[in-house]
Amino acid sequence: MAISMADIQNLRKRTGAGMMDCKAALTEAEGDFEKAIEIIRKKGQAFAAKRGDREASEGCVLAATNGDFATIVALKCETDFVAMNAEFVDLTKKILNTAVANKPADLDALNAIEVDGRSIADLVTDRMGVTGEKMEIGIYAQITAPSVIAYVHPGNKLATIVGFNKTGVDEQVAKDVAMQIAAMNPVALVAEEVSEEIKEREMSIAKEKAREAGKPENLIDRIAEGALTKFYKEFTLLQQEFIKNPKQTVAQYLAQHDKDLTVTAFKRFTLNAE
Repeated sequence: MAISMADIQNLRKRTGAGMMDCKAALTEAEGDFEKAIEIIRKKGQAFAAKRGDREASEGCVLAATNGDFATIVALKCETDFVAMNAEFVDLTKKILNTAVANKPADLDALNAIEVDGRSIADLVTDRMGVTGEKMEIGIYAQITAPSVIAYVHPGNKLATIVGFNKTGVDEQVAKDVAMQIAAMNPVALVAEEVSEEIKEREMSIAKEKAREAGKPENLIDRIAEGALTKFYKEFTLLQQEFIKNPKQTVAQYLAQHDKDLTVTAFKRFTLNAE
C-alpha cells in the first residue's frame, strides 16, 4: 500500500525516528500507525539489549530550578555526534522539565514518570532505536533550600546546583558560587563533611610522598596532617580561595554581601575528563 508523506512525518513527530525508519515501519505495519510505533519501539528495545555492555561516556548535562528545588539531569550516549543532535538535547530538556515539574525522589521515580503516555525510561529506549547507540540517564541529582541556583557550562557537559540558607540571595552572588563549584570541583562544603575514605586517601598519599622525600619517620604524621589541612583549603567549598578574588575565601565572599549567608548544599556533574 502507498505510504503518504503526511503519515511518515506524523510518525516521525511521535517517535523521533528518521524519515526512512518511519517509512519502513509503516510499510511493515501495512499503514497501521499504532503498529508502526510499536515496531520502532521494539527496535529501540533490541538496541538496548544488544548494547547494554557498551560505554556511554558522552551526552548532555542540564540543570534547572523550580522555587526551592534544583536539579541536574544528564542523558548519556556513546558519541559526541549524537550528544550534539538537537533531538537528543530536546529529549534531555524533556527529562529535565519532567524532573523540575514532578520533583521525583530518585532516579527510579524519575524513570517511571509518564510523558505523553510513555515512561521516561521508555522514551530513552525509544531514542536508542533511532540512533543505534546506548543511552541512559547518567545522573539525577537534586537539592532543596530556601534559595537555589542552577548553572550549566557552555557545551552542556558540566552543570552545578547550589542551595543557600536564606531567600532573596543576590543573583550574581549565587551565580558566582555556582561557577566556583564548576571551576574548582570541591569535594565537600566544609572539612567536617569530607568523607573518611577521602581523608584516609589523602593522608596515605601525603605519608608516601614524605617518605619518598626522606623525611624522618617521627615527622610523617605531622606532615600528613599539614597536607590534609592544605587539602581542605583547596577542596572544601567555603574554605576555597574565591576565584574572582583569591585574597578571600568563598565564605568571606558570602559574608561580604550578607554576614549570615552560607551554602547549605551543592551538586556538580560533568562528562569532561578531569
